[in-house]
Amino acid sequence: MSDVAVAELPPVAAEPLLRPGAEPPPPPNNPLLDDAILPTLLRLAWPNVLALTAGTCVVVAETSYIGRLGTEALAAMALVFPFVILTMTMSGGAMGGGVASAIARALGSGDQERAAQLAMHALLIGLGFGVVFTLGMLIFGARALELLGGRGNVLAQAISYVHIFFAGAVVPWLMNTLAAILRGTGNMKLPSLMILNSAVLQIVLGGTLGLGLGPIPSFGMPGVAAGTLTAFSTSVAVMAWYIFSGRARVQPSFSGLRIERGMFFDILKVGAVACFTPLQSVLTITIFTHMLAHFGTAVLAGYGIGARLEFMLTSIAFAVGIASVPMIGMAIGAGRIKRARRIAWTAALVSFLSVGVFGSAIAMFPHLWVDLFSSDPGVKLAGERYLQAAAPFYAFIGLSISLYFSAQGAAKVLGPVLAQTARLIFVVIGGWLLMINHGSAGNFFALAAASMVLLGLGCALSVLVTRWEPKKVAVMTPPMVD
Repeated sequence: MSDVAVAELPPVAAEPLLRPGAEPPPPPNNPLLDDAILPTLLRLAWPNVLALTAGTCVVVAETSYIGRLGTEALAAMALVFPFVILTMTMSGGAMGGGVASAIARALGSGDQERAAQLAMHALLIGLGFGVVFTLGMLIFGARALELLGGRGNVLAQAISYVHIFFAGAVVPWLMNTLAAILRGTGNMKLPSLMILNSAVLQIVLGGTLGLGLGPIPSFGMPGVAAGTLTAFSTSVAVMAWYIFSGRARVQPSFSGLRIERGMFFDILKVGAVACFTPLQSVLTITIFTHMLAHFGTAVLAGYGIGARLEFMLTSIAFAVGIASVPMIGMAIGAGRIKRARRIAWTAALVSFLSVGVFGSAIAMFPHLWVDLFSSDPGVKLAGERYLQAAAPFYAFIGLSISLYFSAQGAAKVLGPVLAQTARLIFVVIGGWLLMINHGSAGNFFALAAASMVLLGLGCALSVLVTRWEPKKVAVMTPPMVD
């Protein structure tokens, strides 16, 4: 045998010595692979629910103190909201899901070294996307807000928020990437604790800098943005320390970093494709906001209040869905496809029912939500009408979010992305028809509700028909030589 052939042989790991007749020890139990699905899912989801409930408090508090700045400030936040949500959902849900999925699949196959390398590549991706968002919004943000229908003081306040928040866009991208690394290992508690910490700080700092307190003057919308970035920065510092100090299940290192195209591909084949979902979702909201801007500031502000409730309630589905990613990813990595599918449909049912119950309750008593944020009669009327039309169908948004994350765990995310494409086309065509026929704001609210049903059923169908089994690679055997 030649020296080259010897060099290409893989090293052989030494096997532990066993007594004659003794059986090898069983592999260590992995709760995400071996325990009952529903209890494990709920155990992983509850820290996320707790943290996202705190995020809900931020939504309530932020909308409340922005409302104290006036109706124009509320309308400005409605203009900015799609871009902020795009940043958070793309970094946390889309690319973050791709990161968690890749790390979970590596751990499921027993390759911890690969998981650590994936974590480092994920951080490089997060840094890159953060810079892109900063440059994009600082250069084109003002024009985008104007195209949405922003005018006068409403536009000026929206721009002032964008200039502060997106100057530090790297911060939310790093925060959500670090959280995704931990979630990929099955650690839901620390990321959730950090979200809770950020929520408390965001309420305190955003309210203080936005409205002013004691010797601190009111900075308005820029103060709200600055408070948010400061709160996020504390979470980045804590999670980075935890991961790089060796306390996590993966331990990335700058010294051992090898830039590998395959690592980027493993993350981006899920994360990059998944990014089209929040992009299309925000584009849908953006187009819808532009259409509603023709009905005036009161309708725009009322819709903004209702849209924030949608974000709040569907965060329940986010909590359940993100908990399913490491469970499904590890099951796929271990070759247990049937278990992975059972996890997906269990998570979907939990999300659909939980979001649907709360959404239906709010639809019956919409004033309980709307009255928290505005006393303007026009704003209240628009907000209540939107919730009566759309809130019962938030369940389908919850269904789509859960299945979107499940598809990420299986690295088969194209179907949910195409379902979001169908919703976008539906809203564009339906909105255009309503505009040329002089439809009312109520007609547009009904259009939004119908699009939610289309999205949820489309995601369910895509997961149902997509094969999750990995492709079999044909092995070429050398021909026999006489």
